[in-house]
Amino acid sequence: MDEMILWLVALVVLIVAEIVSMGLTTIWFAGGALVAVIAAGFGAPFAVQVVLFLAVSIVLLYFTRPVAVKYFNKDRIRTNAESLVGRQAIVISEIDNLQGIGQVTVGGMEWTARSADGGMQLPVGSVVDIVAINGVKLIVKERKEEK
Repeated sequence: MDEMILWLVALVVLIVAEIVSMGLTTIWFAGGALVAVIAAGFGAPFAVQVVLFLAVSIVLLYFTRPVAVKYFNKDRIRTNAESLVGRQAIVISEIDNLQGIGQVTVGGMEWTARSADGGMQLPVGSVVDIVAINGVKLIVKERKEEK
């Protein structure tokens, strides 16, 4: 019975933490704690309760988190640097990953840039696509001309 109280306290703490954070961080473990409470109610050994808690938490985290994050973040507006991914930029200073140099301009702002294609150099005036952001550097790829 003491184990059941332990799991109930864990369940309540995890649910309260999820309500406070609203970040889909602890809800998966609350599901595991709920299963552990049920196992404790049926008199399962504590080791089995812990294994069930961990297994259910991991399964919930692995299979449902990607769907939940996609569902809850669908209305999220990308801000600042995130909104640059997928846009085009113009090279204003040759991009050379080996020398660690290069700049692009996008939306009237200058950014340090590196090529996504390893050692490939991109000359001034090239039009590039922004594929990612790494720290304060834009990762760009040479734009393929459509024919």
